[in-house]
Amino acid sequence: SMSLREHALSLFRSAVATVQPAPMLKRSLKLQGGRCPQLLVKGQAFPVKRDLYLVGFGKAVLGMAAAAEEILGDYLVHGIINVPLGIQESLQRAGMQEMLLKPHSKIQVIEGAKNNLPDAEALKGAVAIQKLAEGLTVDDLLLVLISGGGSALLPAPIPPILLEEKERLTKALASRGAAIQELNIVRKTLSSLKGGGLAQLAHPAQVVSLILSDVIGDPLDIIASGPTAASSHSIRDCLQILTKYNLLHSLPKSVEMVLSSSPTKPTALEDYSHVCNIIIGSNTLALDEAKHQAEDLGYAALILSAAVCGEVGHIATLYSQLIQLVCLGFAGLGDGALSGEVRGNLLQLAAETPGLNLTEFLQALQGLRYERPVCILAGGETTVQLEGTGKGGRNQELALRVGLGLHRAQAMGTSSPSGRCEIIFLSGGTDGQDGPTEAAGAFCSPELVGEALQEGLNVEAFLSNNDSYTFFSQFQGGHHLLVTGLTGTNVMDIQAILIRAM
Repeated sequence: SMSLREHALSLFRSAVATVQPAPMLKRSLKLQGGRCPQLLVKGQAFPVKRDLYLVGFGKAVLGMAAAAEEILGDYLVHGIINVPLGIQESLQRAGMQEMLLKPHSKIQVIEGAKNNLPDAEALKGAVAIQKLAEGLTVDDLLLVLISGGGSALLPAPIPPILLEEKERLTKALASRGAAIQELNIVRKTLSSLKGGGLAQLAHPAQVVSLILSDVIGDPLDIIASGPTAASSHSIRDCLQILTKYNLLHSLPKSVEMVLSSSPTKPTALEDYSHVCNIIIGSNTLALDEAKHQAEDLGYAALILSAAVCGEVGHIATLYSQLIQLVCLGFAGLGDGALSGEVRGNLLQLAAETPGLNLTEFLQALQGLRYERPVCILAGGETTVQLEGTGKGGRNQELALRVGLGLHRAQAMGTSSPSGRCEIIFLSGGTDGQDGPTEAAGAFCSPELVGEALQEGLNVEAFLSNNDSYTFFSQFQGGHHLLVTGLTGTNVMDIQAILIRAM
């Protein structure tokens, strides 16, 4: 029989495979030829009256464009995509030919946004996309491909603002503690293409956007700063933010000019009647696939949430308690006093975790009969407050913290039921990258931490130095690192908890 570790790996791989650009596009997009050709997107039909164009921007867009071009065939007239610097070479090296465009492609590729920061190359691509959009007529159809990382790849400050002026302002806001949401509102307000700008420029053409979401809750106006979605913010919001961080009186002249001449109301929703935005891939979709696979492998599978976010230490405590609750169930103590206590802890932790509601989940857990092994799946994106100088990523750190939490609970003495269960915890980034390492994440278990401590490795010291990667690569030859290589997609992170009675 396969080990829990092999099962966890297979669930992670199937989740990532389902949000790969090619299968995702083939599921969502078809072209029906004939006398009245039309584009079919998830069952909706869009007539191709005259010319069909394609634009795209984001980390997963190259693979999306390659699949789209295959589907669209000769109907595609011309396309422009903005993708991260070096991505074609990386995919070539990784042997991922299917994500690259064919030699005589009608799609022009512009690489930019080094280190995920807007730069001159990204600006060049954004200007080309803007020109294409502005030239469209009422009979044209524009297909837009969007994935995470699209924001940095689509910088088009409203003239006369220069890219470096906009960047300086964003940095000034960030250094004064502005939240990412606030930064995005200011960015959108000063941009020609973000916040629905691209859709407005393409009017009166029909615009169809296919979106791979890397944001919790899949909000259309936030993913890649919402170039084809009505912005829910106005110029007033932007001014409030600049006032809040005391920057209103030190703005560059160009920014002042743009702010004073912008319309005060956001564009009305009816002005977007020519636009159709469709989410074709998300963390939820990936988790659903993993759940089906887990059930096929004989697990009782539950999805906790696709919106797990918060500080990594806090989330690790939550997962450790959750695992202990399941182990109490396996020990036949699901209704006992200890279970009640753990449940109380969990509800308290969930109350301090934004967007996490555990009530329904805990009911489902109580309904389990514990005749089969249990699999709990979750997704989202945690954050790490960097204190140390080590090497790691949020997924590796989360895995190590969960392992340590469980090991401690077992060491507390006989009352710990988790000693009678076999447990594996996996956390991985669906893009195949976790922090500045070649790992996507890591596997961990309480035994692993116990063995490391016996070998004299100080697990807490590794954690306080944010050095989880060094820990995993030094211990047992890196066997517990999750290494997938670049995946060509990104729907945030996935966690899998696998538990069976010993």
